[in-house]
Order: sequence, then C-alpha cells, then structure tokens
Amino acid sequence: MTSRMHRWMGVVTTAALLGAGCGDSKPEPEPEPDTYDWQLPMGFPKPRVPADNPMTEAKVELGRHLFYDTRLSLNGTQSCGSCHFQNLAFTDGRKNALGSTGEVHRRNAQGLINVAYATSLTWANPSLTTLELQALTPLFGKEPVELGFGDRQEELLERLRSDVELVSRFAEAFPGEAEPVSLASLTRALASFQRTLISGNSPYDRYVYRGEAGALSPAAVRGMDLFMSERLECNHCHSGFNFLDASATSLTATPVQAFHNTGLYNEDGQGAYPAEDPGVIELTGQREDMGRFRASSLRNIAVTAPYMHDGSIATLSEVIDHYAAGGKARLRQGGPLSPMQSGFVRGFTLTEQEKADLLAFLEALTDTEFLSNPRFSDPFASP
Repeated sequence: MTSRMHRWMGVVTTAALLGAGCGDSKPEPEPEPDTYDWQLPMGFPKPRVPADNPMTEAKVELGRHLFYDTRLSLNGTQSCGSCHFQNLAFTDGRKNALGSTGEVHRRNAQGLINVAYATSLTWANPSLTTLELQALTPLFGKEPVELGFGDRQEELLERLRSDVELVSRFAEAFPGEAEPVSLASLTRALASFQRTLISGNSPYDRYVYRGEAGALSPAAVRGMDLFMSERLECNHCHSGFNFLDASATSLTATPVQAFHNTGLYNEDGQGAYPAEDPGVIELTGQREDMGRFRASSLRNIAVTAPYMHDGSIATLSEVIDHYAAGGKARLRQGGPLSPMQSGFVRGFTLTEQEKADLLAFLEALTDTEFLSNPRFSDPFASP
C-alpha cells in the first residue's frame, strides 16, 4: 500500500471516529424539524441534511466566515475560498489546484455549486459522502498539502478560540455545547454554509421552470434538444435538475454514486490512465474502476474552465470535440475506443451550427445572480 493510501485512510479513519462520537455507540438522534429558509429556486427539492447537523442561520453565517478565514491554513495564506471563487462558481480557474505551501496538486479544483445534492465528494473517493467528513481532507491532508494543518488539530482550535468574536459566533451556532469551538462544530458549520450554495436562476431555469419563453435564444433551444437527445447521450451522466447523475435530495430513498471513464486517456491500448492519477481504482483496486471519476454538474459550466479532473481540456468547445471523437485519447491517437470507457462515450458528428447551438445551451446554464449573491460572498472583503 502506498504512503498516499496510508495517509488517505488515516484522514478517513479520524473523520469516521469524529462523526461517530469517537467510538460512542449512541443511537442516531431524531431529525429535528427543518425550519431553515432555504430560498430554493423553483423546481428544486430540499437537499439532504444529516440528523446531527440541522440547518440554522447562525450555523450558516459562522460557516461563511470560516470558509473565507485564512486562519484555517497553517501559514495563514489561504482559506477555503482561496481555491473556490464565487465568481467562478466556486472553482479557481487553474489547471491544477495550488495548496497553501505552494504545492501544485494533481487535480483540478471542483466547483461547489449545488454540492448539497452530491452523493460523493471529490473526484474519485467513494467514501467521502458528507460535507462534514470531506472538510477534514483539505484541513489535515498531507498528500497533497492543502490548508496544511496535518496532525496539528489542537493548534488550529486554539487559534480559533483566541478570537473572542469568533468564539461568540460558535456559541450562538452551537448552544449548549460545553466547548463550542471543536473540530466537530468547525466542520458542521463549514458544511452548513456549503449546503446553501444552490444555483438555479439561469436562463435555462427561467425557460423550463418559470415558463419564460424568451429566456433562451433559438440557438440555445436547439442546443438543449441536442443535449437531451439519444444521439449525443449527454443527459445520461448530466441529468435532472442538477445536471448530475449522482445527485440526491431529502426525498431520495437510495442515493446513487456514479463514476465514469470518459476515454480521456488510453496509455497502453487497454484503457490505462496515467499512473499518477488512475481514478477510483487507486482506492478500490478493482480493474473496472480504471479511469473512473465523478461527473461534475454542468450548472455554470461556462465559467469553470479548465475542464476534467486534471484540467487537461481548456475550453467548452474542446470538451465537445472530446466527446464527439469518442474520447480525447481517440481524438489524439486515433484507433479504437478504450475498452474501459463508458458505453455512453461512443462519439457523434455535429455540424458547425449544431456545435454552436450546443455551446449556446451550455452557456445558458450560467446563473449570474448566484455568481455575485452577497449571501455567499467573502465577509472580510472590502466593500
């Protein structure tokens, strides 16, 4: 087992203990009534919320402050918001993410739009299924270093406890806690804020959910028909209100996880991906997981370039070319399709007009209100 695997398992084990009360066998708490004002867009159901972390405005506002607080990095140079910019749909615009120590990561930073509905988090880790658990990875992960606290959990907590105003926010958000500033309350607050990052006011939404016939251009309407067609197969992986197959709501009985090989690489003619990042197989060891990564929601996709798990495709136009060719490996190398890639990635032919229409539809998924909504903005930024 590689050192990366050991460190990954250490983070998850710590997280699991924290989430279960450090080994306590207490029964699951009864869910509290959901009284939070979600301000959901038309056509959007409520997200799932863990029973032990009900939504409150105080928790969300604390989470917003923490999300943008550079004290969450060991050297004080980065916050969560340093890799997730609101105007870029909470991506960072880089090919590869950059950690607080300057380490270049092997993967592209994922967007956080509508992350409350995602059934798995990060590109290729089936075990990270809640935002509370996922928050531990950037805080304490060592390969790669993100915020850089490693094994120095208490140093982080003491740093936060030294701020009287912040302690007051924790106490308001978590009343009745003997020690309001804890790792559990920190991750729960961050998760609560991230669950509010819901985007659903694009031209597409106004056209489909509000019946505004003029919200989409004729080109975008034609592009939507193409997108939904069996000819292109796009809507199999980018389906539903969230344009993501692996989505779940408060009404979902059995959430589905889905990871896909899109034919981005075929190193050996047998479907191999680069050894430095082969996908879900890295954690499962199962051959069929070679090259499988989580699909991203297409909402606000026009502002989240570059694309794919490694940022290897620069523009939406090139993304369409990738799928039209039956995968980038085939586009680059020619020859047969990778035997490992999804059955929905088989290639198609578009005229120049059809490609322009498809691009117009994808651009119509941009929610400009969300990209500047003060509810999600940096509270420390100058007016």
